[in-house]
Amino acid sequence: MFNKGKKKGNVVIILSLLLLLISVPVFSLKLPERKSGENPTVFIAGDSTVQTYDETSKPRAGWGQMIPNYFSPKITFENHAFRGRSSKSFINEGRLDTIIRKIKPNDYLLIQFGHNDSRKNRPDLYTTLPDFKNYLKLYINGARGRGATPILVTPVGIRDFNRDTGKFNVSFPEYVQAMKEIASELDVLLVDLSLSSVAYYDTLGPIGTLSVFLHTKPGMYKAYPKGVHDNIHFQENGALQIARLVSLGIKDLNIPLASYVTNIDPPAVEK
Repeated sequence: MFNKGKKKGNVVIILSLLLLLISVPVFSLKLPERKSGENPTVFIAGDSTVQTYDETSKPRAGWGQMIPNYFSPKITFENHAFRGRSSKSFINEGRLDTIIRKIKPNDYLLIQFGHNDSRKNRPDLYTTLPDFKNYLKLYINGARGRGATPILVTPVGIRDFNRDTGKFNVSFPEYVQAMKEIASELDVLLVDLSLSSVAYYDTLGPIGTLSVFLHTKPGMYKAYPKGVHDNIHFQENGALQIARLVSLGIKDLNIPLASYVTNIDPPAVEK
Protein backbone atom coordinates (compact mmCIF):
# COMPACT_ATOMS: atom_id res chain seq x y z
CA MET A 1 0.00 0.00 0.00
CA PHE A 2 2.83 2.34 0.78
CA ASN A 3 5.28 2.52 -2.14
CA LYS A 4 8.85 3.05 -0.94
CA GLY A 5 10.52 2.46 -4.31
CA LYS A 6 11.97 5.20 -6.49
CA LYS A 7 9.75 6.39 -9.32
CA LYS A 8 11.37 5.78 -12.69
CA GLY A 9 9.58 7.26 -15.65
CA ASN A 10 6.03 8.25 -16.38
CA VAL A 11 4.72 4.68 -16.34
CA VAL A 12 5.82 4.16 -12.76
CA ILE A 13 4.35 7.52 -11.76
CA ILE A 14 1.00 6.65 -13.32
CA LEU A 15 0.95 3.20 -11.70
CA SER A 16 1.81 4.72 -8.34
CA LEU A 17 -1.05 7.21 -8.61
CA LEU A 18 -3.45 4.41 -9.52
CA LEU A 19 -2.34 2.35 -6.52
CA LEU A 20 -2.81 5.36 -4.27
CA LEU A 21 -6.34 5.88 -5.52
CA ILE A 22 -7.18 2.21 -5.05
CA SER A 23 -5.81 2.20 -1.52
CA VAL A 24 -7.78 5.22 -0.28
CA PRO A 25 -10.17 3.89 2.38
CA VAL A 26 -13.87 4.29 1.71
CA PHE A 27 -14.22 6.37 4.88
CA SER A 28 -12.22 9.13 3.21
CA LEU A 29 -15.31 9.75 1.07
CA LYS A 30 -18.47 11.48 2.32
CA LEU A 31 -19.68 9.93 5.56
CA PRO A 32 -23.09 10.09 7.23
CA GLU A 33 -23.30 12.69 9.97
CA ARG A 34 -23.20 11.32 13.50
CA LYS A 35 -24.16 13.12 16.71
CA SER A 36 -22.71 12.25 20.10
CA GLY A 37 -24.81 10.12 22.41
CA GLU A 38 -25.47 10.56 26.12
CA ASN A 39 -22.87 7.89 26.90
CA PRO A 40 -19.94 6.84 24.72
CA THR A 41 -19.66 3.68 22.69
CA VAL A 42 -16.31 1.89 22.72
CA PHE A 43 -15.37 0.31 19.40
CA ILE A 44 -12.60 -2.30 19.29
CA ALA A 45 -10.34 -3.23 16.37
CA GLY A 46 -8.01 -6.18 16.74
CA ASP A 47 -7.23 -9.84 16.17
CA SER A 48 -8.14 -13.23 17.66
CA THR A 49 -6.75 -12.37 21.10
CA VAL A 50 -9.38 -9.61 21.27
CA GLN A 51 -12.29 -11.23 19.43
CA THR A 52 -15.68 -12.16 20.85
CA TYR A 53 -16.42 -15.90 20.48
CA ASP A 54 -19.72 -17.77 20.61
CA GLU A 55 -20.59 -20.79 22.71
CA THR A 56 -19.34 -23.23 20.08
CA SER A 57 -15.77 -22.04 20.72
CA LYS A 58 -15.97 -22.33 24.51
CA PRO A 59 -13.73 -21.92 26.51
CA ARG A 60 -11.82 -19.77 24.00
CA ALA A 61 -12.36 -16.05 24.55
CA GLY A 62 -10.81 -12.68 23.75
CA TRP A 63 -10.28 -9.73 26.06
CA GLY A 64 -12.65 -7.60 23.99
CA GLN A 65 -15.36 -10.12 24.85
CA MET A 66 -14.75 -9.76 28.59
CA ILE A 67 -14.03 -6.06 29.00
CA PRO A 68 -17.69 -5.03 29.56
CA ASN A 69 -17.43 -6.82 32.94
CA TYR A 70 -15.30 -3.93 34.21
CA PHE A 71 -17.43 -1.05 32.97
CA SER A 72 -20.72 0.55 33.88
CA PRO A 73 -23.66 -0.85 31.89
CA LYS A 74 -24.08 2.68 30.54
CA ILE A 75 -21.16 1.96 28.21
CA THR A 76 -21.81 0.10 24.97
CA PHE A 77 -19.02 -1.99 23.47
CA GLU A 78 -18.82 -2.91 19.78
CA ASN A 79 -16.10 -5.50 19.31
CA HIS A 80 -15.07 -5.71 15.65
CA ALA A 81 -11.88 -7.69 16.33
CA PHE A 82 -11.52 -10.81 14.18
CA ARG A 83 -9.12 -13.72 14.08
CA GLY A 84 -6.13 -13.69 11.77
CA ARG A 85 -6.28 -9.98 11.00
CA SER A 86 -3.43 -7.50 10.89
CA SER A 87 -3.59 -3.72 10.82
CA LYS A 88 -3.44 -4.03 7.02
CA SER A 89 -5.93 -6.81 6.33
CA PHE A 90 -8.46 -5.34 8.77
CA ILE A 91 -8.50 -2.21 6.60
CA ASN A 92 -8.37 -4.03 3.27
CA GLU A 93 -11.45 -6.06 4.20
CA GLY A 94 -13.44 -2.91 5.01
CA ARG A 95 -13.64 -3.58 8.73
CA LEU A 96 -12.23 -0.20 9.72
CA ASP A 97 -14.59 1.45 7.25
CA THR A 98 -17.53 -0.17 9.08
CA ILE A 99 -16.33 1.28 12.38
CA ILE A 100 -15.68 4.76 11.01
CA ARG A 101 -19.15 4.92 9.49
CA LYS A 102 -20.73 4.10 12.86
CA ILE A 103 -18.46 5.92 15.31
CA LYS A 104 -19.61 9.30 16.60
CA PRO A 105 -18.24 12.24 18.59
CA ASN A 106 -17.12 11.33 22.13
CA ASP A 107 -16.87 7.62 21.29
CA TYR A 108 -13.63 5.66 21.63
CA LEU A 109 -11.69 3.27 19.41
CA LEU A 110 -9.39 0.70 21.03
CA ILE A 111 -6.76 -0.56 18.57
CA GLN A 112 -4.61 -3.66 19.15
CA PHE A 113 -2.52 -5.11 16.32
CA GLY A 114 0.96 -6.55 15.93
CA HIS A 115 0.52 -10.32 16.25
CA ASN A 116 -0.33 -10.94 12.61
CA ASP A 117 1.54 -7.93 11.25
CA SER A 118 4.73 -9.82 12.13
CA ARG A 119 3.96 -12.84 9.93
CA LYS A 120 6.47 -12.53 7.09
CA ASN A 121 5.20 -15.73 5.47
CA ARG A 122 1.80 -14.09 4.91
CA PRO A 123 2.11 -11.12 2.55
CA ASP A 124 -1.61 -10.42 2.93
CA LEU A 125 -1.00 -9.79 6.64
CA TYR A 126 2.63 -8.78 7.03
CA THR A 127 3.56 -5.13 7.47
CA THR A 128 7.01 -3.62 7.74
CA LEU A 129 7.45 -1.38 10.76
CA PRO A 130 7.10 1.85 8.74
CA ASP A 131 3.96 0.49 7.08
CA PHE A 132 2.61 -0.65 10.45
CA LYS A 133 2.87 2.93 11.66
CA ASN A 134 1.18 4.22 8.52
CA TYR A 135 -1.71 1.81 8.90
CA LEU A 136 -2.13 2.81 12.54
CA LYS A 137 -2.36 6.41 11.38
CA LEU A 138 -5.44 5.48 9.35
CA TYR A 139 -7.18 4.21 12.49
CA ILE A 140 -6.09 7.25 14.49
CA ASN A 141 -7.03 9.84 11.88
CA GLY A 142 -10.24 8.03 11.01
CA ALA A 143 -11.45 8.13 14.61
CA ARG A 144 -10.32 11.70 15.20
CA GLY A 145 -11.95 12.82 11.98
CA ARG A 146 -15.28 11.69 13.42
CA GLY A 147 -14.77 13.39 16.77
CA ALA A 148 -13.89 10.13 18.54
CA THR A 149 -10.84 9.28 20.65
CA PRO A 150 -8.42 6.56 19.51
CA ILE A 151 -6.56 4.52 22.13
CA LEU A 152 -3.65 2.34 21.04
CA VAL A 153 -3.21 -0.95 22.91
CA THR A 154 0.20 -2.60 22.58
CA PRO A 155 -0.05 -6.29 21.56
CA VAL A 156 -0.81 -8.60 24.45
CA GLY A 157 1.96 -11.05 25.35
CA ILE A 158 1.87 -14.71 24.39
CA ARG A 159 3.00 -17.61 26.61
CA ASP A 160 6.69 -17.36 25.75
CA PHE A 161 9.20 -17.55 28.58
CA ASN A 162 12.89 -18.11 29.27
CA ARG A 163 13.33 -21.81 30.04
CA ASP A 164 16.16 -21.10 32.47
CA THR A 165 14.66 -18.25 34.48
CA GLY A 166 10.93 -18.78 33.95
CA LYS A 167 10.58 -15.08 33.15
CA PHE A 168 8.31 -14.14 30.27
CA ASN A 169 9.57 -12.50 27.11
CA VAL A 170 8.09 -9.42 25.47
CA SER A 171 6.17 -10.56 22.39
CA PHE A 172 6.60 -8.73 19.07
CA PRO A 173 8.91 -6.12 20.65
CA GLU A 174 9.52 -4.23 17.39
CA TYR A 175 5.79 -3.72 16.89
CA VAL A 176 5.32 -2.73 20.52
CA GLN A 177 7.99 -0.08 20.08
CA ALA A 178 6.56 1.11 16.76
CA MET A 179 3.14 1.58 18.35
CA LYS A 180 4.67 3.56 21.21
CA GLU A 181 6.52 5.75 18.74
CA ILE A 182 3.41 6.58 16.73
CA ALA A 183 1.53 7.29 19.97
CA SER A 184 4.22 9.77 20.95
CA GLU A 185 4.44 11.29 17.47
CA LEU A 186 0.69 11.88 17.14
CA ASP A 187 -0.08 12.42 20.84
CA VAL A 188 -2.34 9.36 21.03
CA LEU A 189 -3.48 7.71 24.24
CA LEU A 190 -1.82 4.35 24.84
CA VAL A 191 -2.46 1.36 27.09
CA ASP A 192 0.74 -0.68 27.40
CA LEU A 193 -0.86 -4.12 27.51
CA SER A 194 2.40 -5.70 26.41
CA LEU A 195 4.07 -4.49 29.60
CA SER A 196 1.19 -5.23 31.97
CA SER A 197 0.44 -8.69 30.54
CA VAL A 198 4.06 -9.85 30.76
CA ALA A 199 4.28 -8.53 34.32
CA TYR A 200 1.09 -10.44 35.15
CA TYR A 201 2.41 -13.67 33.62
CA ASP A 202 5.58 -13.32 35.68
CA THR A 203 3.50 -13.32 38.88
CA LEU A 204 1.95 -16.65 37.85
CA GLY A 205 4.97 -18.36 36.34
CA PRO A 206 5.00 -20.90 33.48
CA ILE A 207 2.68 -23.36 35.24
CA GLY A 208 0.28 -20.76 36.55
CA THR A 209 -0.27 -19.28 33.11
CA LEU A 210 -1.80 -22.55 31.91
CA SER A 211 -5.04 -21.28 33.49
CA VAL A 212 -4.78 -18.11 31.40
CA PHE A 213 -4.05 -19.57 27.98
CA LEU A 214 -6.08 -22.12 26.05
CA HIS A 215 -4.87 -25.36 27.60
CA THR A 216 -7.49 -28.06 28.16
CA LYS A 217 -7.55 -31.81 28.66
CA PRO A 218 -9.30 -34.21 26.26
CA GLY A 219 -13.06 -34.47 26.70
CA MET A 220 -13.47 -31.24 28.67
CA TYR A 221 -14.99 -29.13 25.90
CA LYS A 222 -16.96 -29.97 22.78
CA ALA A 223 -14.86 -27.59 20.66
CA TYR A 224 -11.67 -29.40 21.66
CA PRO A 225 -12.49 -33.11 22.10
CA LYS A 226 -8.80 -34.06 21.99
CA GLY A 227 -7.77 -31.20 24.23
CA VAL A 228 -5.72 -28.20 23.17
CA HIS A 229 -2.37 -26.63 24.01
CA ASP A 230 -2.44 -23.05 22.70
CA ASN A 231 0.09 -20.51 23.97
CA ILE A 232 -1.37 -17.56 22.07
CA HIS A 233 -5.09 -17.51 22.73
CA PHE A 234 -6.97 -17.29 26.01
CA GLN A 235 -9.55 -19.32 27.79
CA GLU A 236 -12.37 -17.42 29.49
CA ASN A 237 -10.53 -16.94 32.77
CA GLY A 238 -7.47 -15.59 30.97
CA ALA A 239 -9.47 -13.25 28.75
CA LEU A 240 -11.16 -11.90 31.87
CA GLN A 241 -7.80 -11.26 33.50
CA ILE A 242 -6.39 -9.53 30.41
CA ALA A 243 -9.54 -7.42 30.04
CA ARG A 244 -8.96 -6.24 33.60
CA LEU A 245 -5.46 -5.09 32.66
CA VAL A 246 -6.85 -3.10 29.73
CA SER A 247 -9.50 -1.57 32.00
CA LEU A 248 -6.88 -0.60 34.57
CA GLY A 249 -4.85 0.96 31.77
CA ILE A 250 -7.84 3.02 30.68
CA LYS A 251 -8.52 4.07 34.26
CA ASP A 252 -4.92 5.29 34.57
CA LEU A 253 -5.33 7.50 31.50
CA ASN A 254 -7.54 9.86 33.51
CA ILE A 255 -9.95 10.49 30.64
CA PRO A 256 -13.77 10.72 30.76
CA LEU A 257 -14.08 7.02 29.88
CA ALA A 258 -12.13 6.18 33.05
CA SER A 259 -15.08 7.30 35.18
CA TYR A 260 -17.10 4.37 33.80
CA VAL A 261 -14.58 1.74 34.98
CA THR A 262 -16.08 -0.31 37.84
CA ASN A 263 -15.69 -3.71 39.49
CA ILE A 264 -11.94 -3.60 39.04
CA ASP A 265 -11.10 -6.18 41.72
CA PRO A 266 -9.20 -9.12 40.23
CA PRO A 267 -11.39 -12.11 39.35
CA ALA A 268 -10.72 -15.43 41.02
CA VAL A 269 -8.31 -17.68 39.18
CA GLU A 270 -9.93 -20.91 38.04
CA LYS A 271 -7.87 -24.00 38.83
